[in-house]
Amino acid sequence: MPSPAELTRTRTSVAIVGAGPAGLVVANLLRAAGVDCVLLEAESREFIEQRPRAGFIEEWAVRALARHGLVDRLLERAETQAEFEFRFDGERHTVRTAELSGRRHFVYPQPLLVTDLVAAYVDTAGGDARFGVREVRLHDLTGDRPTVSYTDPATGVRHRVECDYIAGCDGARGVTRAAIPADRAVLTRYDHGVAWLALLAEAPPSAQGVVFGIHERGFGAHMARSPQITRYYLQVAPGEDVRNWPHERVWDELGLRLAASGAPSLNEGPLLERVVLDMHNYVLEPMAYGRLYLAGDSAHLVAPIAAKGMNLAINDALLLADALIAHREGDDSGLDAYSTACLRRVWQYLEFSQWLSETLHGASSGDRFRAGTASARLRRLLGSESAAKAFAGLYIGEEADL
Repeated sequence: MPSPAELTRTRTSVAIVGAGPAGLVVANLLRAAGVDCVLLEAESREFIEQRPRAGFIEEWAVRALARHGLVDRLLERAETQAEFEFRFDGERHTVRTAELSGRRHFVYPQPLLVTDLVAAYVDTAGGDARFGVREVRLHDLTGDRPTVSYTDPATGVRHRVECDYIAGCDGARGVTRAAIPADRAVLTRYDHGVAWLALLAEAPPSAQGVVFGIHERGFGAHMARSPQITRYYLQVAPGEDVRNWPHERVWDELGLRLAASGAPSLNEGPLLERVVLDMHNYVLEPMAYGRLYLAGDSAHLVAPIAAKGMNLAINDALLLADALIAHREGDDSGLDAYSTACLRRVWQYLEFSQWLSETLHGASSGDRFRAGTASARLRRLLGSESAAKAFAGLYIGEEADL
């Protein structure tokens, strides 16, 4: 066994940092195409397969993954949603998104997708995945032989993975984005000025799908996750302490903000998760530096207002994998155009998220102008078929590049 001071080396074509949806999709597609890769993840396999995350996958993304044989279990188990409700002024208003757009949302929590993708890469394809790595560092990103180094926590041995390219898929707090010099990229940030108290309840859903409650006290939401689990959100002040929201207050406020004529009472249950999420976005441009290409939250963060984050990560991963596979055949056009291609969809989804945020939060803003324009948006959406179709297309997600 190497001594703790010894440095071991691995040679591969692509080093992938981060085993979220983006990194796992890249790894699976490269492995299937015969491109050598090594997947590095700071957390354990057990942790990433249980970490609560998003639950909506757009139909175009499911179809794309299905072409690679990566969503067999999803297609067997996932429910689909064809409509949602706005509730405001004590009334219920249904938006039939599938009828308007011809597409549906798939409800499949991210931990289940991650579990499937890990199994496909590691267990079925025999891919090289190294979990629990520590002290990850990136080196020589603008040279011909970039490397990623890390420490094995069990042995203290320092490992060095030499590669042709690095896929940075380690999220908002990862090391790959930080490896890009500040003067070589532009970081743009937008703060929505609100926070959401994210709640996971051990309780059956109280509606078939998504309910958006618009109320002068703040936004509230209901999102079915499984027959036994429901996701809820409550708008709160930025930086709110979750200790201010005990069980009774949570359910009282949800009941108030989601109340409407003819709506059933909420099914209450134990709260498995209570987390305050400040609603903000950021975008890093370009999404590449030297031999490093970013994907998912490493490059852009979209507040969960419109459930777009995981879908953008999948889009990035599909484009990046295709570009890296084409590079093997001598075609670098995909790598050259990667950032521009990704950012078209990123900015479109950011714009929609901002539009929806103003619609959902205007009533509680304390600003008559914002409240009035939010009300006008709702009237137009609910009263105009053309406006409803345009909304549904963006809400569900478009197949082609935007």
